[in-house]
Amino acid sequence: MARVSAELIAAFRKTIIKLKNNAPYQWGHMGACNCGNLAQEITQLSKAEIHQYAMEKHGDWNDQLVDYCPTSGYPMDLMISKMLDAGLTLDELKHLERLSDPKILAHIPVEKRLHLKKNNKEDVILYLETWTLILENEWVKQFDKNLMDFDEKNISSKVFA
Repeated sequence: MARVSAELIAAFRKTIIKLKNNAPYQWGHMGACNCGNLAQEITQLSKAEIHQYAMEKHGDWNDQLVDYCPTSGYPMDLMISKMLDAGLTLDELKHLERLSDPKILAHIPVEKRLHLKKNNKEDVILYLETWTLILENEWVKQFDKNLMDFDEKNISSKVFA
């Protein structure tokens, strides 16, 4: 699962809000598709810039993720690197474009899960909302663990043992 951070969760939330408020969505457009919309929030690039960078190489998001090389110097690879730095993985991005991550799908009711379409904005929103809830739950678990570790370190009988 993604490396959880407040910034990553915020990027997801902003992407969801924009999509719900009629942000451009077009699955065949590298800057306005599933990954493209999230990339806009993480990289602060416009859909046009993302699409322009993507056209310097061949293929859709999945192809470019397979061909990703962090040292190529291609703007698309630099953009993917920024998304990875934000906490995402290559596999998660591949799954996002196809709405296919089993860990996320497991949290979507079967009747909806069986009818998800990778190029349907409402389905993308559902997928992103579900993923965001998973990330937020993970964030809370990490926070709770950190608090428990802090409590353990501050128990005087253990500190002075």
